[in-house]
Amino acid sequence: MRRGIAATALVATLALAATACGGDSDGPSKGSGGELSGEVTWWDTSTVGSEDKVFKKIAADFTKKHPKVTVKYVSVPFGDAQNKFKNAAQAGSGAPDVMRADVAWTPDFADLGYLAPLDGTTALKNAGDFLPQAAASTKYKDKTYAVPQVIDSMGIFYNKKMLKDAGVEVPRSIPELKAAAKKIKEKTGKTGMYLRGDDAYYFLSFLYGEGGDLVDAKNKKVTVDGPAGVKAFQVVKDLVASGTAKTDAGDGYENQQKAFKSGDVAMMINGPWALSDTYTGDQFKDRANLGIAPVPAGSVKQGAPQGGHNLGVYAGSKNLDASYAFVEYMSSAEVQTKVAKELSLLPTRTSVYSQPDVAKNADVAFFKPVVEKAVERQWIPENGSLFEPLKVQYSNVLTGQSTPEAGAKATGDAYRKLLKGWK
Repeated sequence: MRRGIAATALVATLALAATACGGDSDGPSKGSGGELSGEVTWWDTSTVGSEDKVFKKIAADFTKKHPKVTVKYVSVPFGDAQNKFKNAAQAGSGAPDVMRADVAWTPDFADLGYLAPLDGTTALKNAGDFLPQAAASTKYKDKTYAVPQVIDSMGIFYNKKMLKDAGVEVPRSIPELKAAAKKIKEKTGKTGMYLRGDDAYYFLSFLYGEGGDLVDAKNKKVTVDGPAGVKAFQVVKDLVASGTAKTDAGDGYENQQKAFKSGDVAMMINGPWALSDTYTGDQFKDRANLGIAPVPAGSVKQGAPQGGHNLGVYAGSKNLDASYAFVEYMSSAEVQTKVAKELSLLPTRTSVYSQPDVAKNADVAFFKPVVEKAVERQWIPENGSLFEPLKVQYSNVLTGQSTPEAGAKATGDAYRKLLKGWK
C-alpha cells in the first residue's frame, strides 16, 4: 500500500550472522534463568531508502533490552511480501518469526492458520492504548492476530509555489481539481497532477468518493461493478483524458515521486509513507513549500481509505516468546514516538499523540484527523486478494485499454470467482 514498492530486497543481519530463517531457527526462547534468547527474523516491508533505515536501527536497539536475542532484519519488497510469506508458511520453511504486513493481509494470514493468536501474550501489552480503528484490523473471528504498527490514509500533496504561480487554490472537489489543473497548465506549462495507476489502493479514494465500495461483506455481495464503481472508473479516466493528470502503467510510485519532487507536476495523491522521500526533492528543500490537504471529494463525499501496517507472529516460529517481545517493543509508545518524529508515520497508540515531538509535527497533525475520518475497509480474508484484479482494470482504464463499464464488470466478475457464493 503502502505504499512505496521497493524494487529490490536488502537483507542485513543486525546482530550475529545466522543462516536459518524464522520458523527454521533453533534454540530455546528463554535461557535457564528465564531470560529471552535465540534469534528473531523480521521481514520489514517499509520503503527502501527512507523508512527502512529507521526501522533497521530501531530493530537493532531491541538487543539492548534483550542482549541474548539476535535480530535478523530482512527488507522484503512490499509488492512481493504477501505471496512470499504465504509460500514460505505453506511450505513450513523460510517464513520469518515476525512479519510487517499490510492491514488487509492480517485476516487472510489468520484464516490460513499462519499467524499465532496474540491474546494473553506480551505482544499485546497496554492494548487498550491502541486507536480503535487501528485495532480493528488486527482481529479475526474474535481473536487478535496482530499488533497495529502504523495507521495511515491519503491526502493530496501540492507544491505551494506552483499553485501560487498559477493563481489557484487547493482543490476540494474533482471539478475544482480539473479547473486548477487547466490553469496550472496555462500559467506554468506543467501538468496538474500525477495519478498513480499501478496500485489499486490509490483508486479507493475515488470509489469511496462516489459512495461505492469493493464489496458488501455483511450481505456477501460484490458492489464494485455497481453504478458507483462505474462512476469512479469514469472519474479517473476523465482526469487523464482531460489532461488534468498524467499516468503510466510502469512503476507508478517511483515515477510519481520523481515527477512531483522535480516540479514536473504540481500535485499527487499520497500518504504519510511518502513524506520522507518527498522532502529529498529539489522542490522541497524548503519543507514549507509542501502542502497537504484532504483528497478532493467525489460527487458523494471525501473518501480517503484507512490503511496501515500490522506486526504478526508466524504460528510456526521456534522462538515465540522472543517474537512476542519484539512485536511489543516495535509497537511500544517509545518506538512509535521515534517513528513519528523521524518519518512522520502515524502512531497507533493514543498516548503517543500527546508526546511533545509528535504533537508539534505538522505532518502528523494533518493526517491524524484524516485518519479519524477515513473509510474503514472490510476485514475479510480475501481483502488483500481483491486488489490484484482491481489493479489490472484500474490500469487498463487509465491507459485507455478498457472502458469504465468494462473495467468495472471485469473486476466484479473476478471477485465473484474469488468469493464463492457471493452475489
